[in-house]
Amino acid sequence: MQQGSELGFASEAYLRAKSVWRGRPVRRRQRIAADGPGGQAFGIGRDPRALGDVLSTMAGEMGWSLELEQARIMGEWPEFAGAATAEHTTVMGISHGVLQIQCDSTTWATELRRLRAEMLTRLLREYPGAEVRDIRFLAPGAPSWRHGPRTVPGRGPRDTYG
Repeated sequence: MQQGSELGFASEAYLRAKSVWRGRPVRRRQRIAADGPGGQAFGIGRDPRALGDVLSTMAGEMGWSLELEQARIMGEWPEFAGAATAEHTTVMGISHGVLQIQCDSTTWATELRRLRAEMLTRLLREYPGAEVRDIRFLAPGAPSWRHGPRTVPGRGPRDTYG
């Protein structure tokens, strides 16, 4: 199932790249007058561009800016939240503008919910292009006793924890 979505993403990226560069013919060496822009060997406009600038321009043209900014949040979570908090949390993802953080205990989830407004304000200031509107801190859930596709209604296991 996931492989199909990856193929869809790859096809979409290829078609987007093709549309970005469509209409831009590959230029062969052209003679440019010496007095025109870039006409001299070491003149204005002939300097190479930094790779970061080229990639930023390409990401903007291909519409990847939002996804890259959101991935930056996930990658920089330990620096953003701090080492102690990052040890007890995991970024689950961003869905519909909500950053979902899985906490390893209910105590951590409760404490981070208390600090949510401060963290959200800082997140909006440091990552304005990520379009994150809210942060949700998830506590670990109780174990599930459902195994398999079919279930029987009832109270579940009793007398288990004595």
